[in-house]
Amino acid sequence: MKTIYVISGGTLVHVTPHFALCAPAYGQVGVDLTDAFYDALAHEGEGRQVVPIFTKMARASWMTLRERFHPDVWNRLAELSDVTLMHAGVADVETNADLETLVDYLVTLPDTRGIVLATATCDWQPTYLAQEGAHTEKFGKKVPRLKSRRADGGPSTVTLMLAPTDKILPRIRKTRKDIFVAGFKTTTGEAEQDQYVAGLNLLKSSGINLVLANDLTTRTNMVITPEESRYHVTTNRIGALQGLVSMFLNRSNLRFTRSTVVGTEADLVPWTDPRIPSNLRTVVDYCVAHGAYKPFRGSTAGHFAVKVGEGEFLTSLRKRNYNTDLHRLGLVRVTTEGEDSVVAHGARPSVGGQSQRSVFRDHPETDCIVHFHCPLKTDAPDVVSVRPQRDLECGSHECGENTASGLKAHGNIKAVMLDNHGPNIVFSKDADPDEVIRFIDRNFDLGDKTGGLLV
Repeated sequence: MKTIYVISGGTLVHVTPHFALCAPAYGQVGVDLTDAFYDALAHEGEGRQVVPIFTKMARASWMTLRERFHPDVWNRLAELSDVTLMHAGVADVETNADLETLVDYLVTLPDTRGIVLATATCDWQPTYLAQEGAHTEKFGKKVPRLKSRRADGGPSTVTLMLAPTDKILPRIRKTRKDIFVAGFKTTTGEAEQDQYVAGLNLLKSSGINLVLANDLTTRTNMVITPEESRYHVTTNRIGALQGLVSMFLNRSNLRFTRSTVVGTEADLVPWTDPRIPSNLRTVVDYCVAHGAYKPFRGSTAGHFAVKVGEGEFLTSLRKRNYNTDLHRLGLVRVTTEGEDSVVAHGARPSVGGQSQRSVFRDHPETDCIVHFHCPLKTDAPDVVSVRPQRDLECGSHECGENTASGLKAHGNIKAVMLDNHGPNIVFSKDADPDEVIRFIDRNFDLGDKTGGLLV
């Protein structure tokens, strides 16, 4: 049975006995998520199950959860949760260390299919404490207690220095790319665009699949994806959580081909290599010059590629800034060995490689693909095919099939707009680059970005 774990509630970090740093949260989001997951999975049969785990701080939420389910169902959920904690060696998830131990255990379980980390994790830990001329750098429940009064009976004062705690989210997919992970980002009084950037920062820095960002003041919620898109932007908290669950279940069932990297950057193909058609260079250079590839955290979203042989193509590099790195590094050569084996020579290839494979397979008369994250103009004169993206993570087989089947001809060009994501523009190595550029300029706003600008 594939299992999705929903972990919620707050954690703390002990400074001394009876004194701790705390991230208060009491598990209501875990109740709502468990309810939504259970309802959705009830229609699936025996394939996947949800296991809720509440931190010690959120223990009262178990009673709220109990009121929502038949006693047999609640008892089963409680048993699954208790057994998980027992095998993880965690009596109660109270501290950051307890949560870390639990997550590390879940990563070892082959049946772990997904983790929703909806915890408020304490972001700070003590590094130095001084009181009445004495100081310490040792902390925890077993160190001496602090005294609230001086020897003369007056109030005592404490100086405490703090440092950020280690992040737990990035640990999950570092070794288990097959685990689908959603995280949460909370802001306070931020504009919607700033809230989006904060959530996207968490997603990209942690390497996870979805982030639900919520603002405590404006009550705005949104679900953010690796494609730098946002969905379910609403003040309806339950609606946003249900949207997250729907996207989680749909996207976690997708298929991916992992690439094996061999060689070094010396094996990369220079941008001036004759295997790269001049028309692709012209079109990509034009898009770069006109701002189609907008950097975030040092890299640009989007991709481009050229087919050079049966099961072989040259593609853009993953997590690079095309505005600065393209002419310096060039492209990576990718060879395919069947449906699920890809070898990249010199560097990690673009995540869009699967879409490129699907397009080259289903449209053998084409050679070149250009993809960027810019919106379709509202007054676009060409009727560009639009396909939904909400339930398809970029890089999946299903996203590739959706792209390839959505391409429609516009003269010597084929194109599809992935909604809230960006266009794929496909053409042969003999196509007139000026025709491709005119098509791009007519239909797409290179100065804007799907999901919103990141400045």
